[in-house]
Amino acid sequence: MTTPLLETDNVAYTYPDGTAALAGVSIRIAAGSKTALVGPNGAGKSTLLLMLNGMLRPASGEVRFSGRPIAYDRRSLRELRRQVGFVFQNPDVQIIAPTVEADVAFGPVNLGLSSDAVRRAVKGALGYVGLDGYERRPPHHLSGGEKKRVAIAGILAMDPAVLVFDEPTNTLDPASSEEVMELLDELASSGRTVLISTHDVELAYRWADSVVLMERGSILARGSPEEVFSDHDLLAAARLKPPALLDLYNELGLLGIVAPGTPPKCVLEFTDRIERAMHGRAPARCEPGAISVCDADRIDAAHIRALVEQGTVAHVGAMGTRAKEFAGREQIFLDYTYGVIDKCILKALIGENSLIITTGGMVEHARRRIGEYSTGSGRAIRVTTVQEPANDLAARE
Repeated sequence: MTTPLLETDNVAYTYPDGTAALAGVSIRIAAGSKTALVGPNGAGKSTLLLMLNGMLRPASGEVRFSGRPIAYDRRSLRELRRQVGFVFQNPDVQIIAPTVEADVAFGPVNLGLSSDAVRRAVKGALGYVGLDGYERRPPHHLSGGEKKRVAIAGILAMDPAVLVFDEPTNTLDPASSEEVMELLDELASSGRTVLISTHDVELAYRWADSVVLMERGSILARGSPEEVFSDHDLLAAARLKPPALLDLYNELGLLGIVAPGTPPKCVLEFTDRIERAMHGRAPARCEPGAISVCDADRIDAAHIRALVEQGTVAHVGAMGTRAKEFAGREQIFLDYTYGVIDKCILKALIGENSLIITTGGMVEHARRRIGEYSTGSGRAIRVTTVQEPANDLAARE
């Protein structure tokens, strides 16, 4: 069995006021995974997260990183916190400096990096979260979503292997919430391990690879979102409701309207299942359009403009902060800035072509998502990766 990157073994914790927070909790977090700790307020989620980078020490049991028990001396904790970055649910708790630049530099400075290395780390982290040009701004003048991104940048500047988020969308409006969760997807696609706590079952269902269901300091279940959230008795024990999409799908299955199978993760998949159940086949609309995907770090904006001007693509969306920054800098009009993949698939289903601008591992993530939809729906949507050629626009299937 592969050694988990993070692991707790029968940990327990009671706060000084006598509140029992955890009772014999054991979890295993695989490298590169997207894991959600889900439960109501008071379930022990935040307490457990605080143990993963040594901010709390268990009264009993053990916490391990890369197979080794964590040590609690100052030097060991400093190294652990460089590897396991923690983003609090309230960014005002985490932001302590008078300017954005100084706040993001705090971690690298305390790691003893040189001045040049600190500047590079700050610039890279702010660019990653889409806050270039914010260096001199006072954090208390920023919006809630911008503060959250400053807090994330402060952790990214230390280049951690693991990112831990306590209620990442707490207090954010819907658009800012979508942007933060998209950023978490981008971070996971770059190879980092991402762990969140949330009481939002809708968010956990569509985002996580694995779910740990908690209540009253104990673990009730662990598994895929589809497995855990399909168990109504477990959710009732955790004082939670199932995701609306999954609940409706399961009810239709009990009525025999849809065939049993892997539950859909989005509305788009759900509607295709319904159409197949009604017609006995994939829905016969028009010939699907195509979706092109390009890497903003490896493409000339002129090629994108040519695609739009020539009518090759009718809609353009950007996924990720660097892609959106690229589009803004190059004055490329964006039709979609969140929910991009699903929106482009919807356009393809009515015969229209789209382009997704993104970066790094998100290119393959987009291709994979579209491919999975095509396989599951029976509607073959052609995907091309736009590359930058010497003289003319090339694409590979």
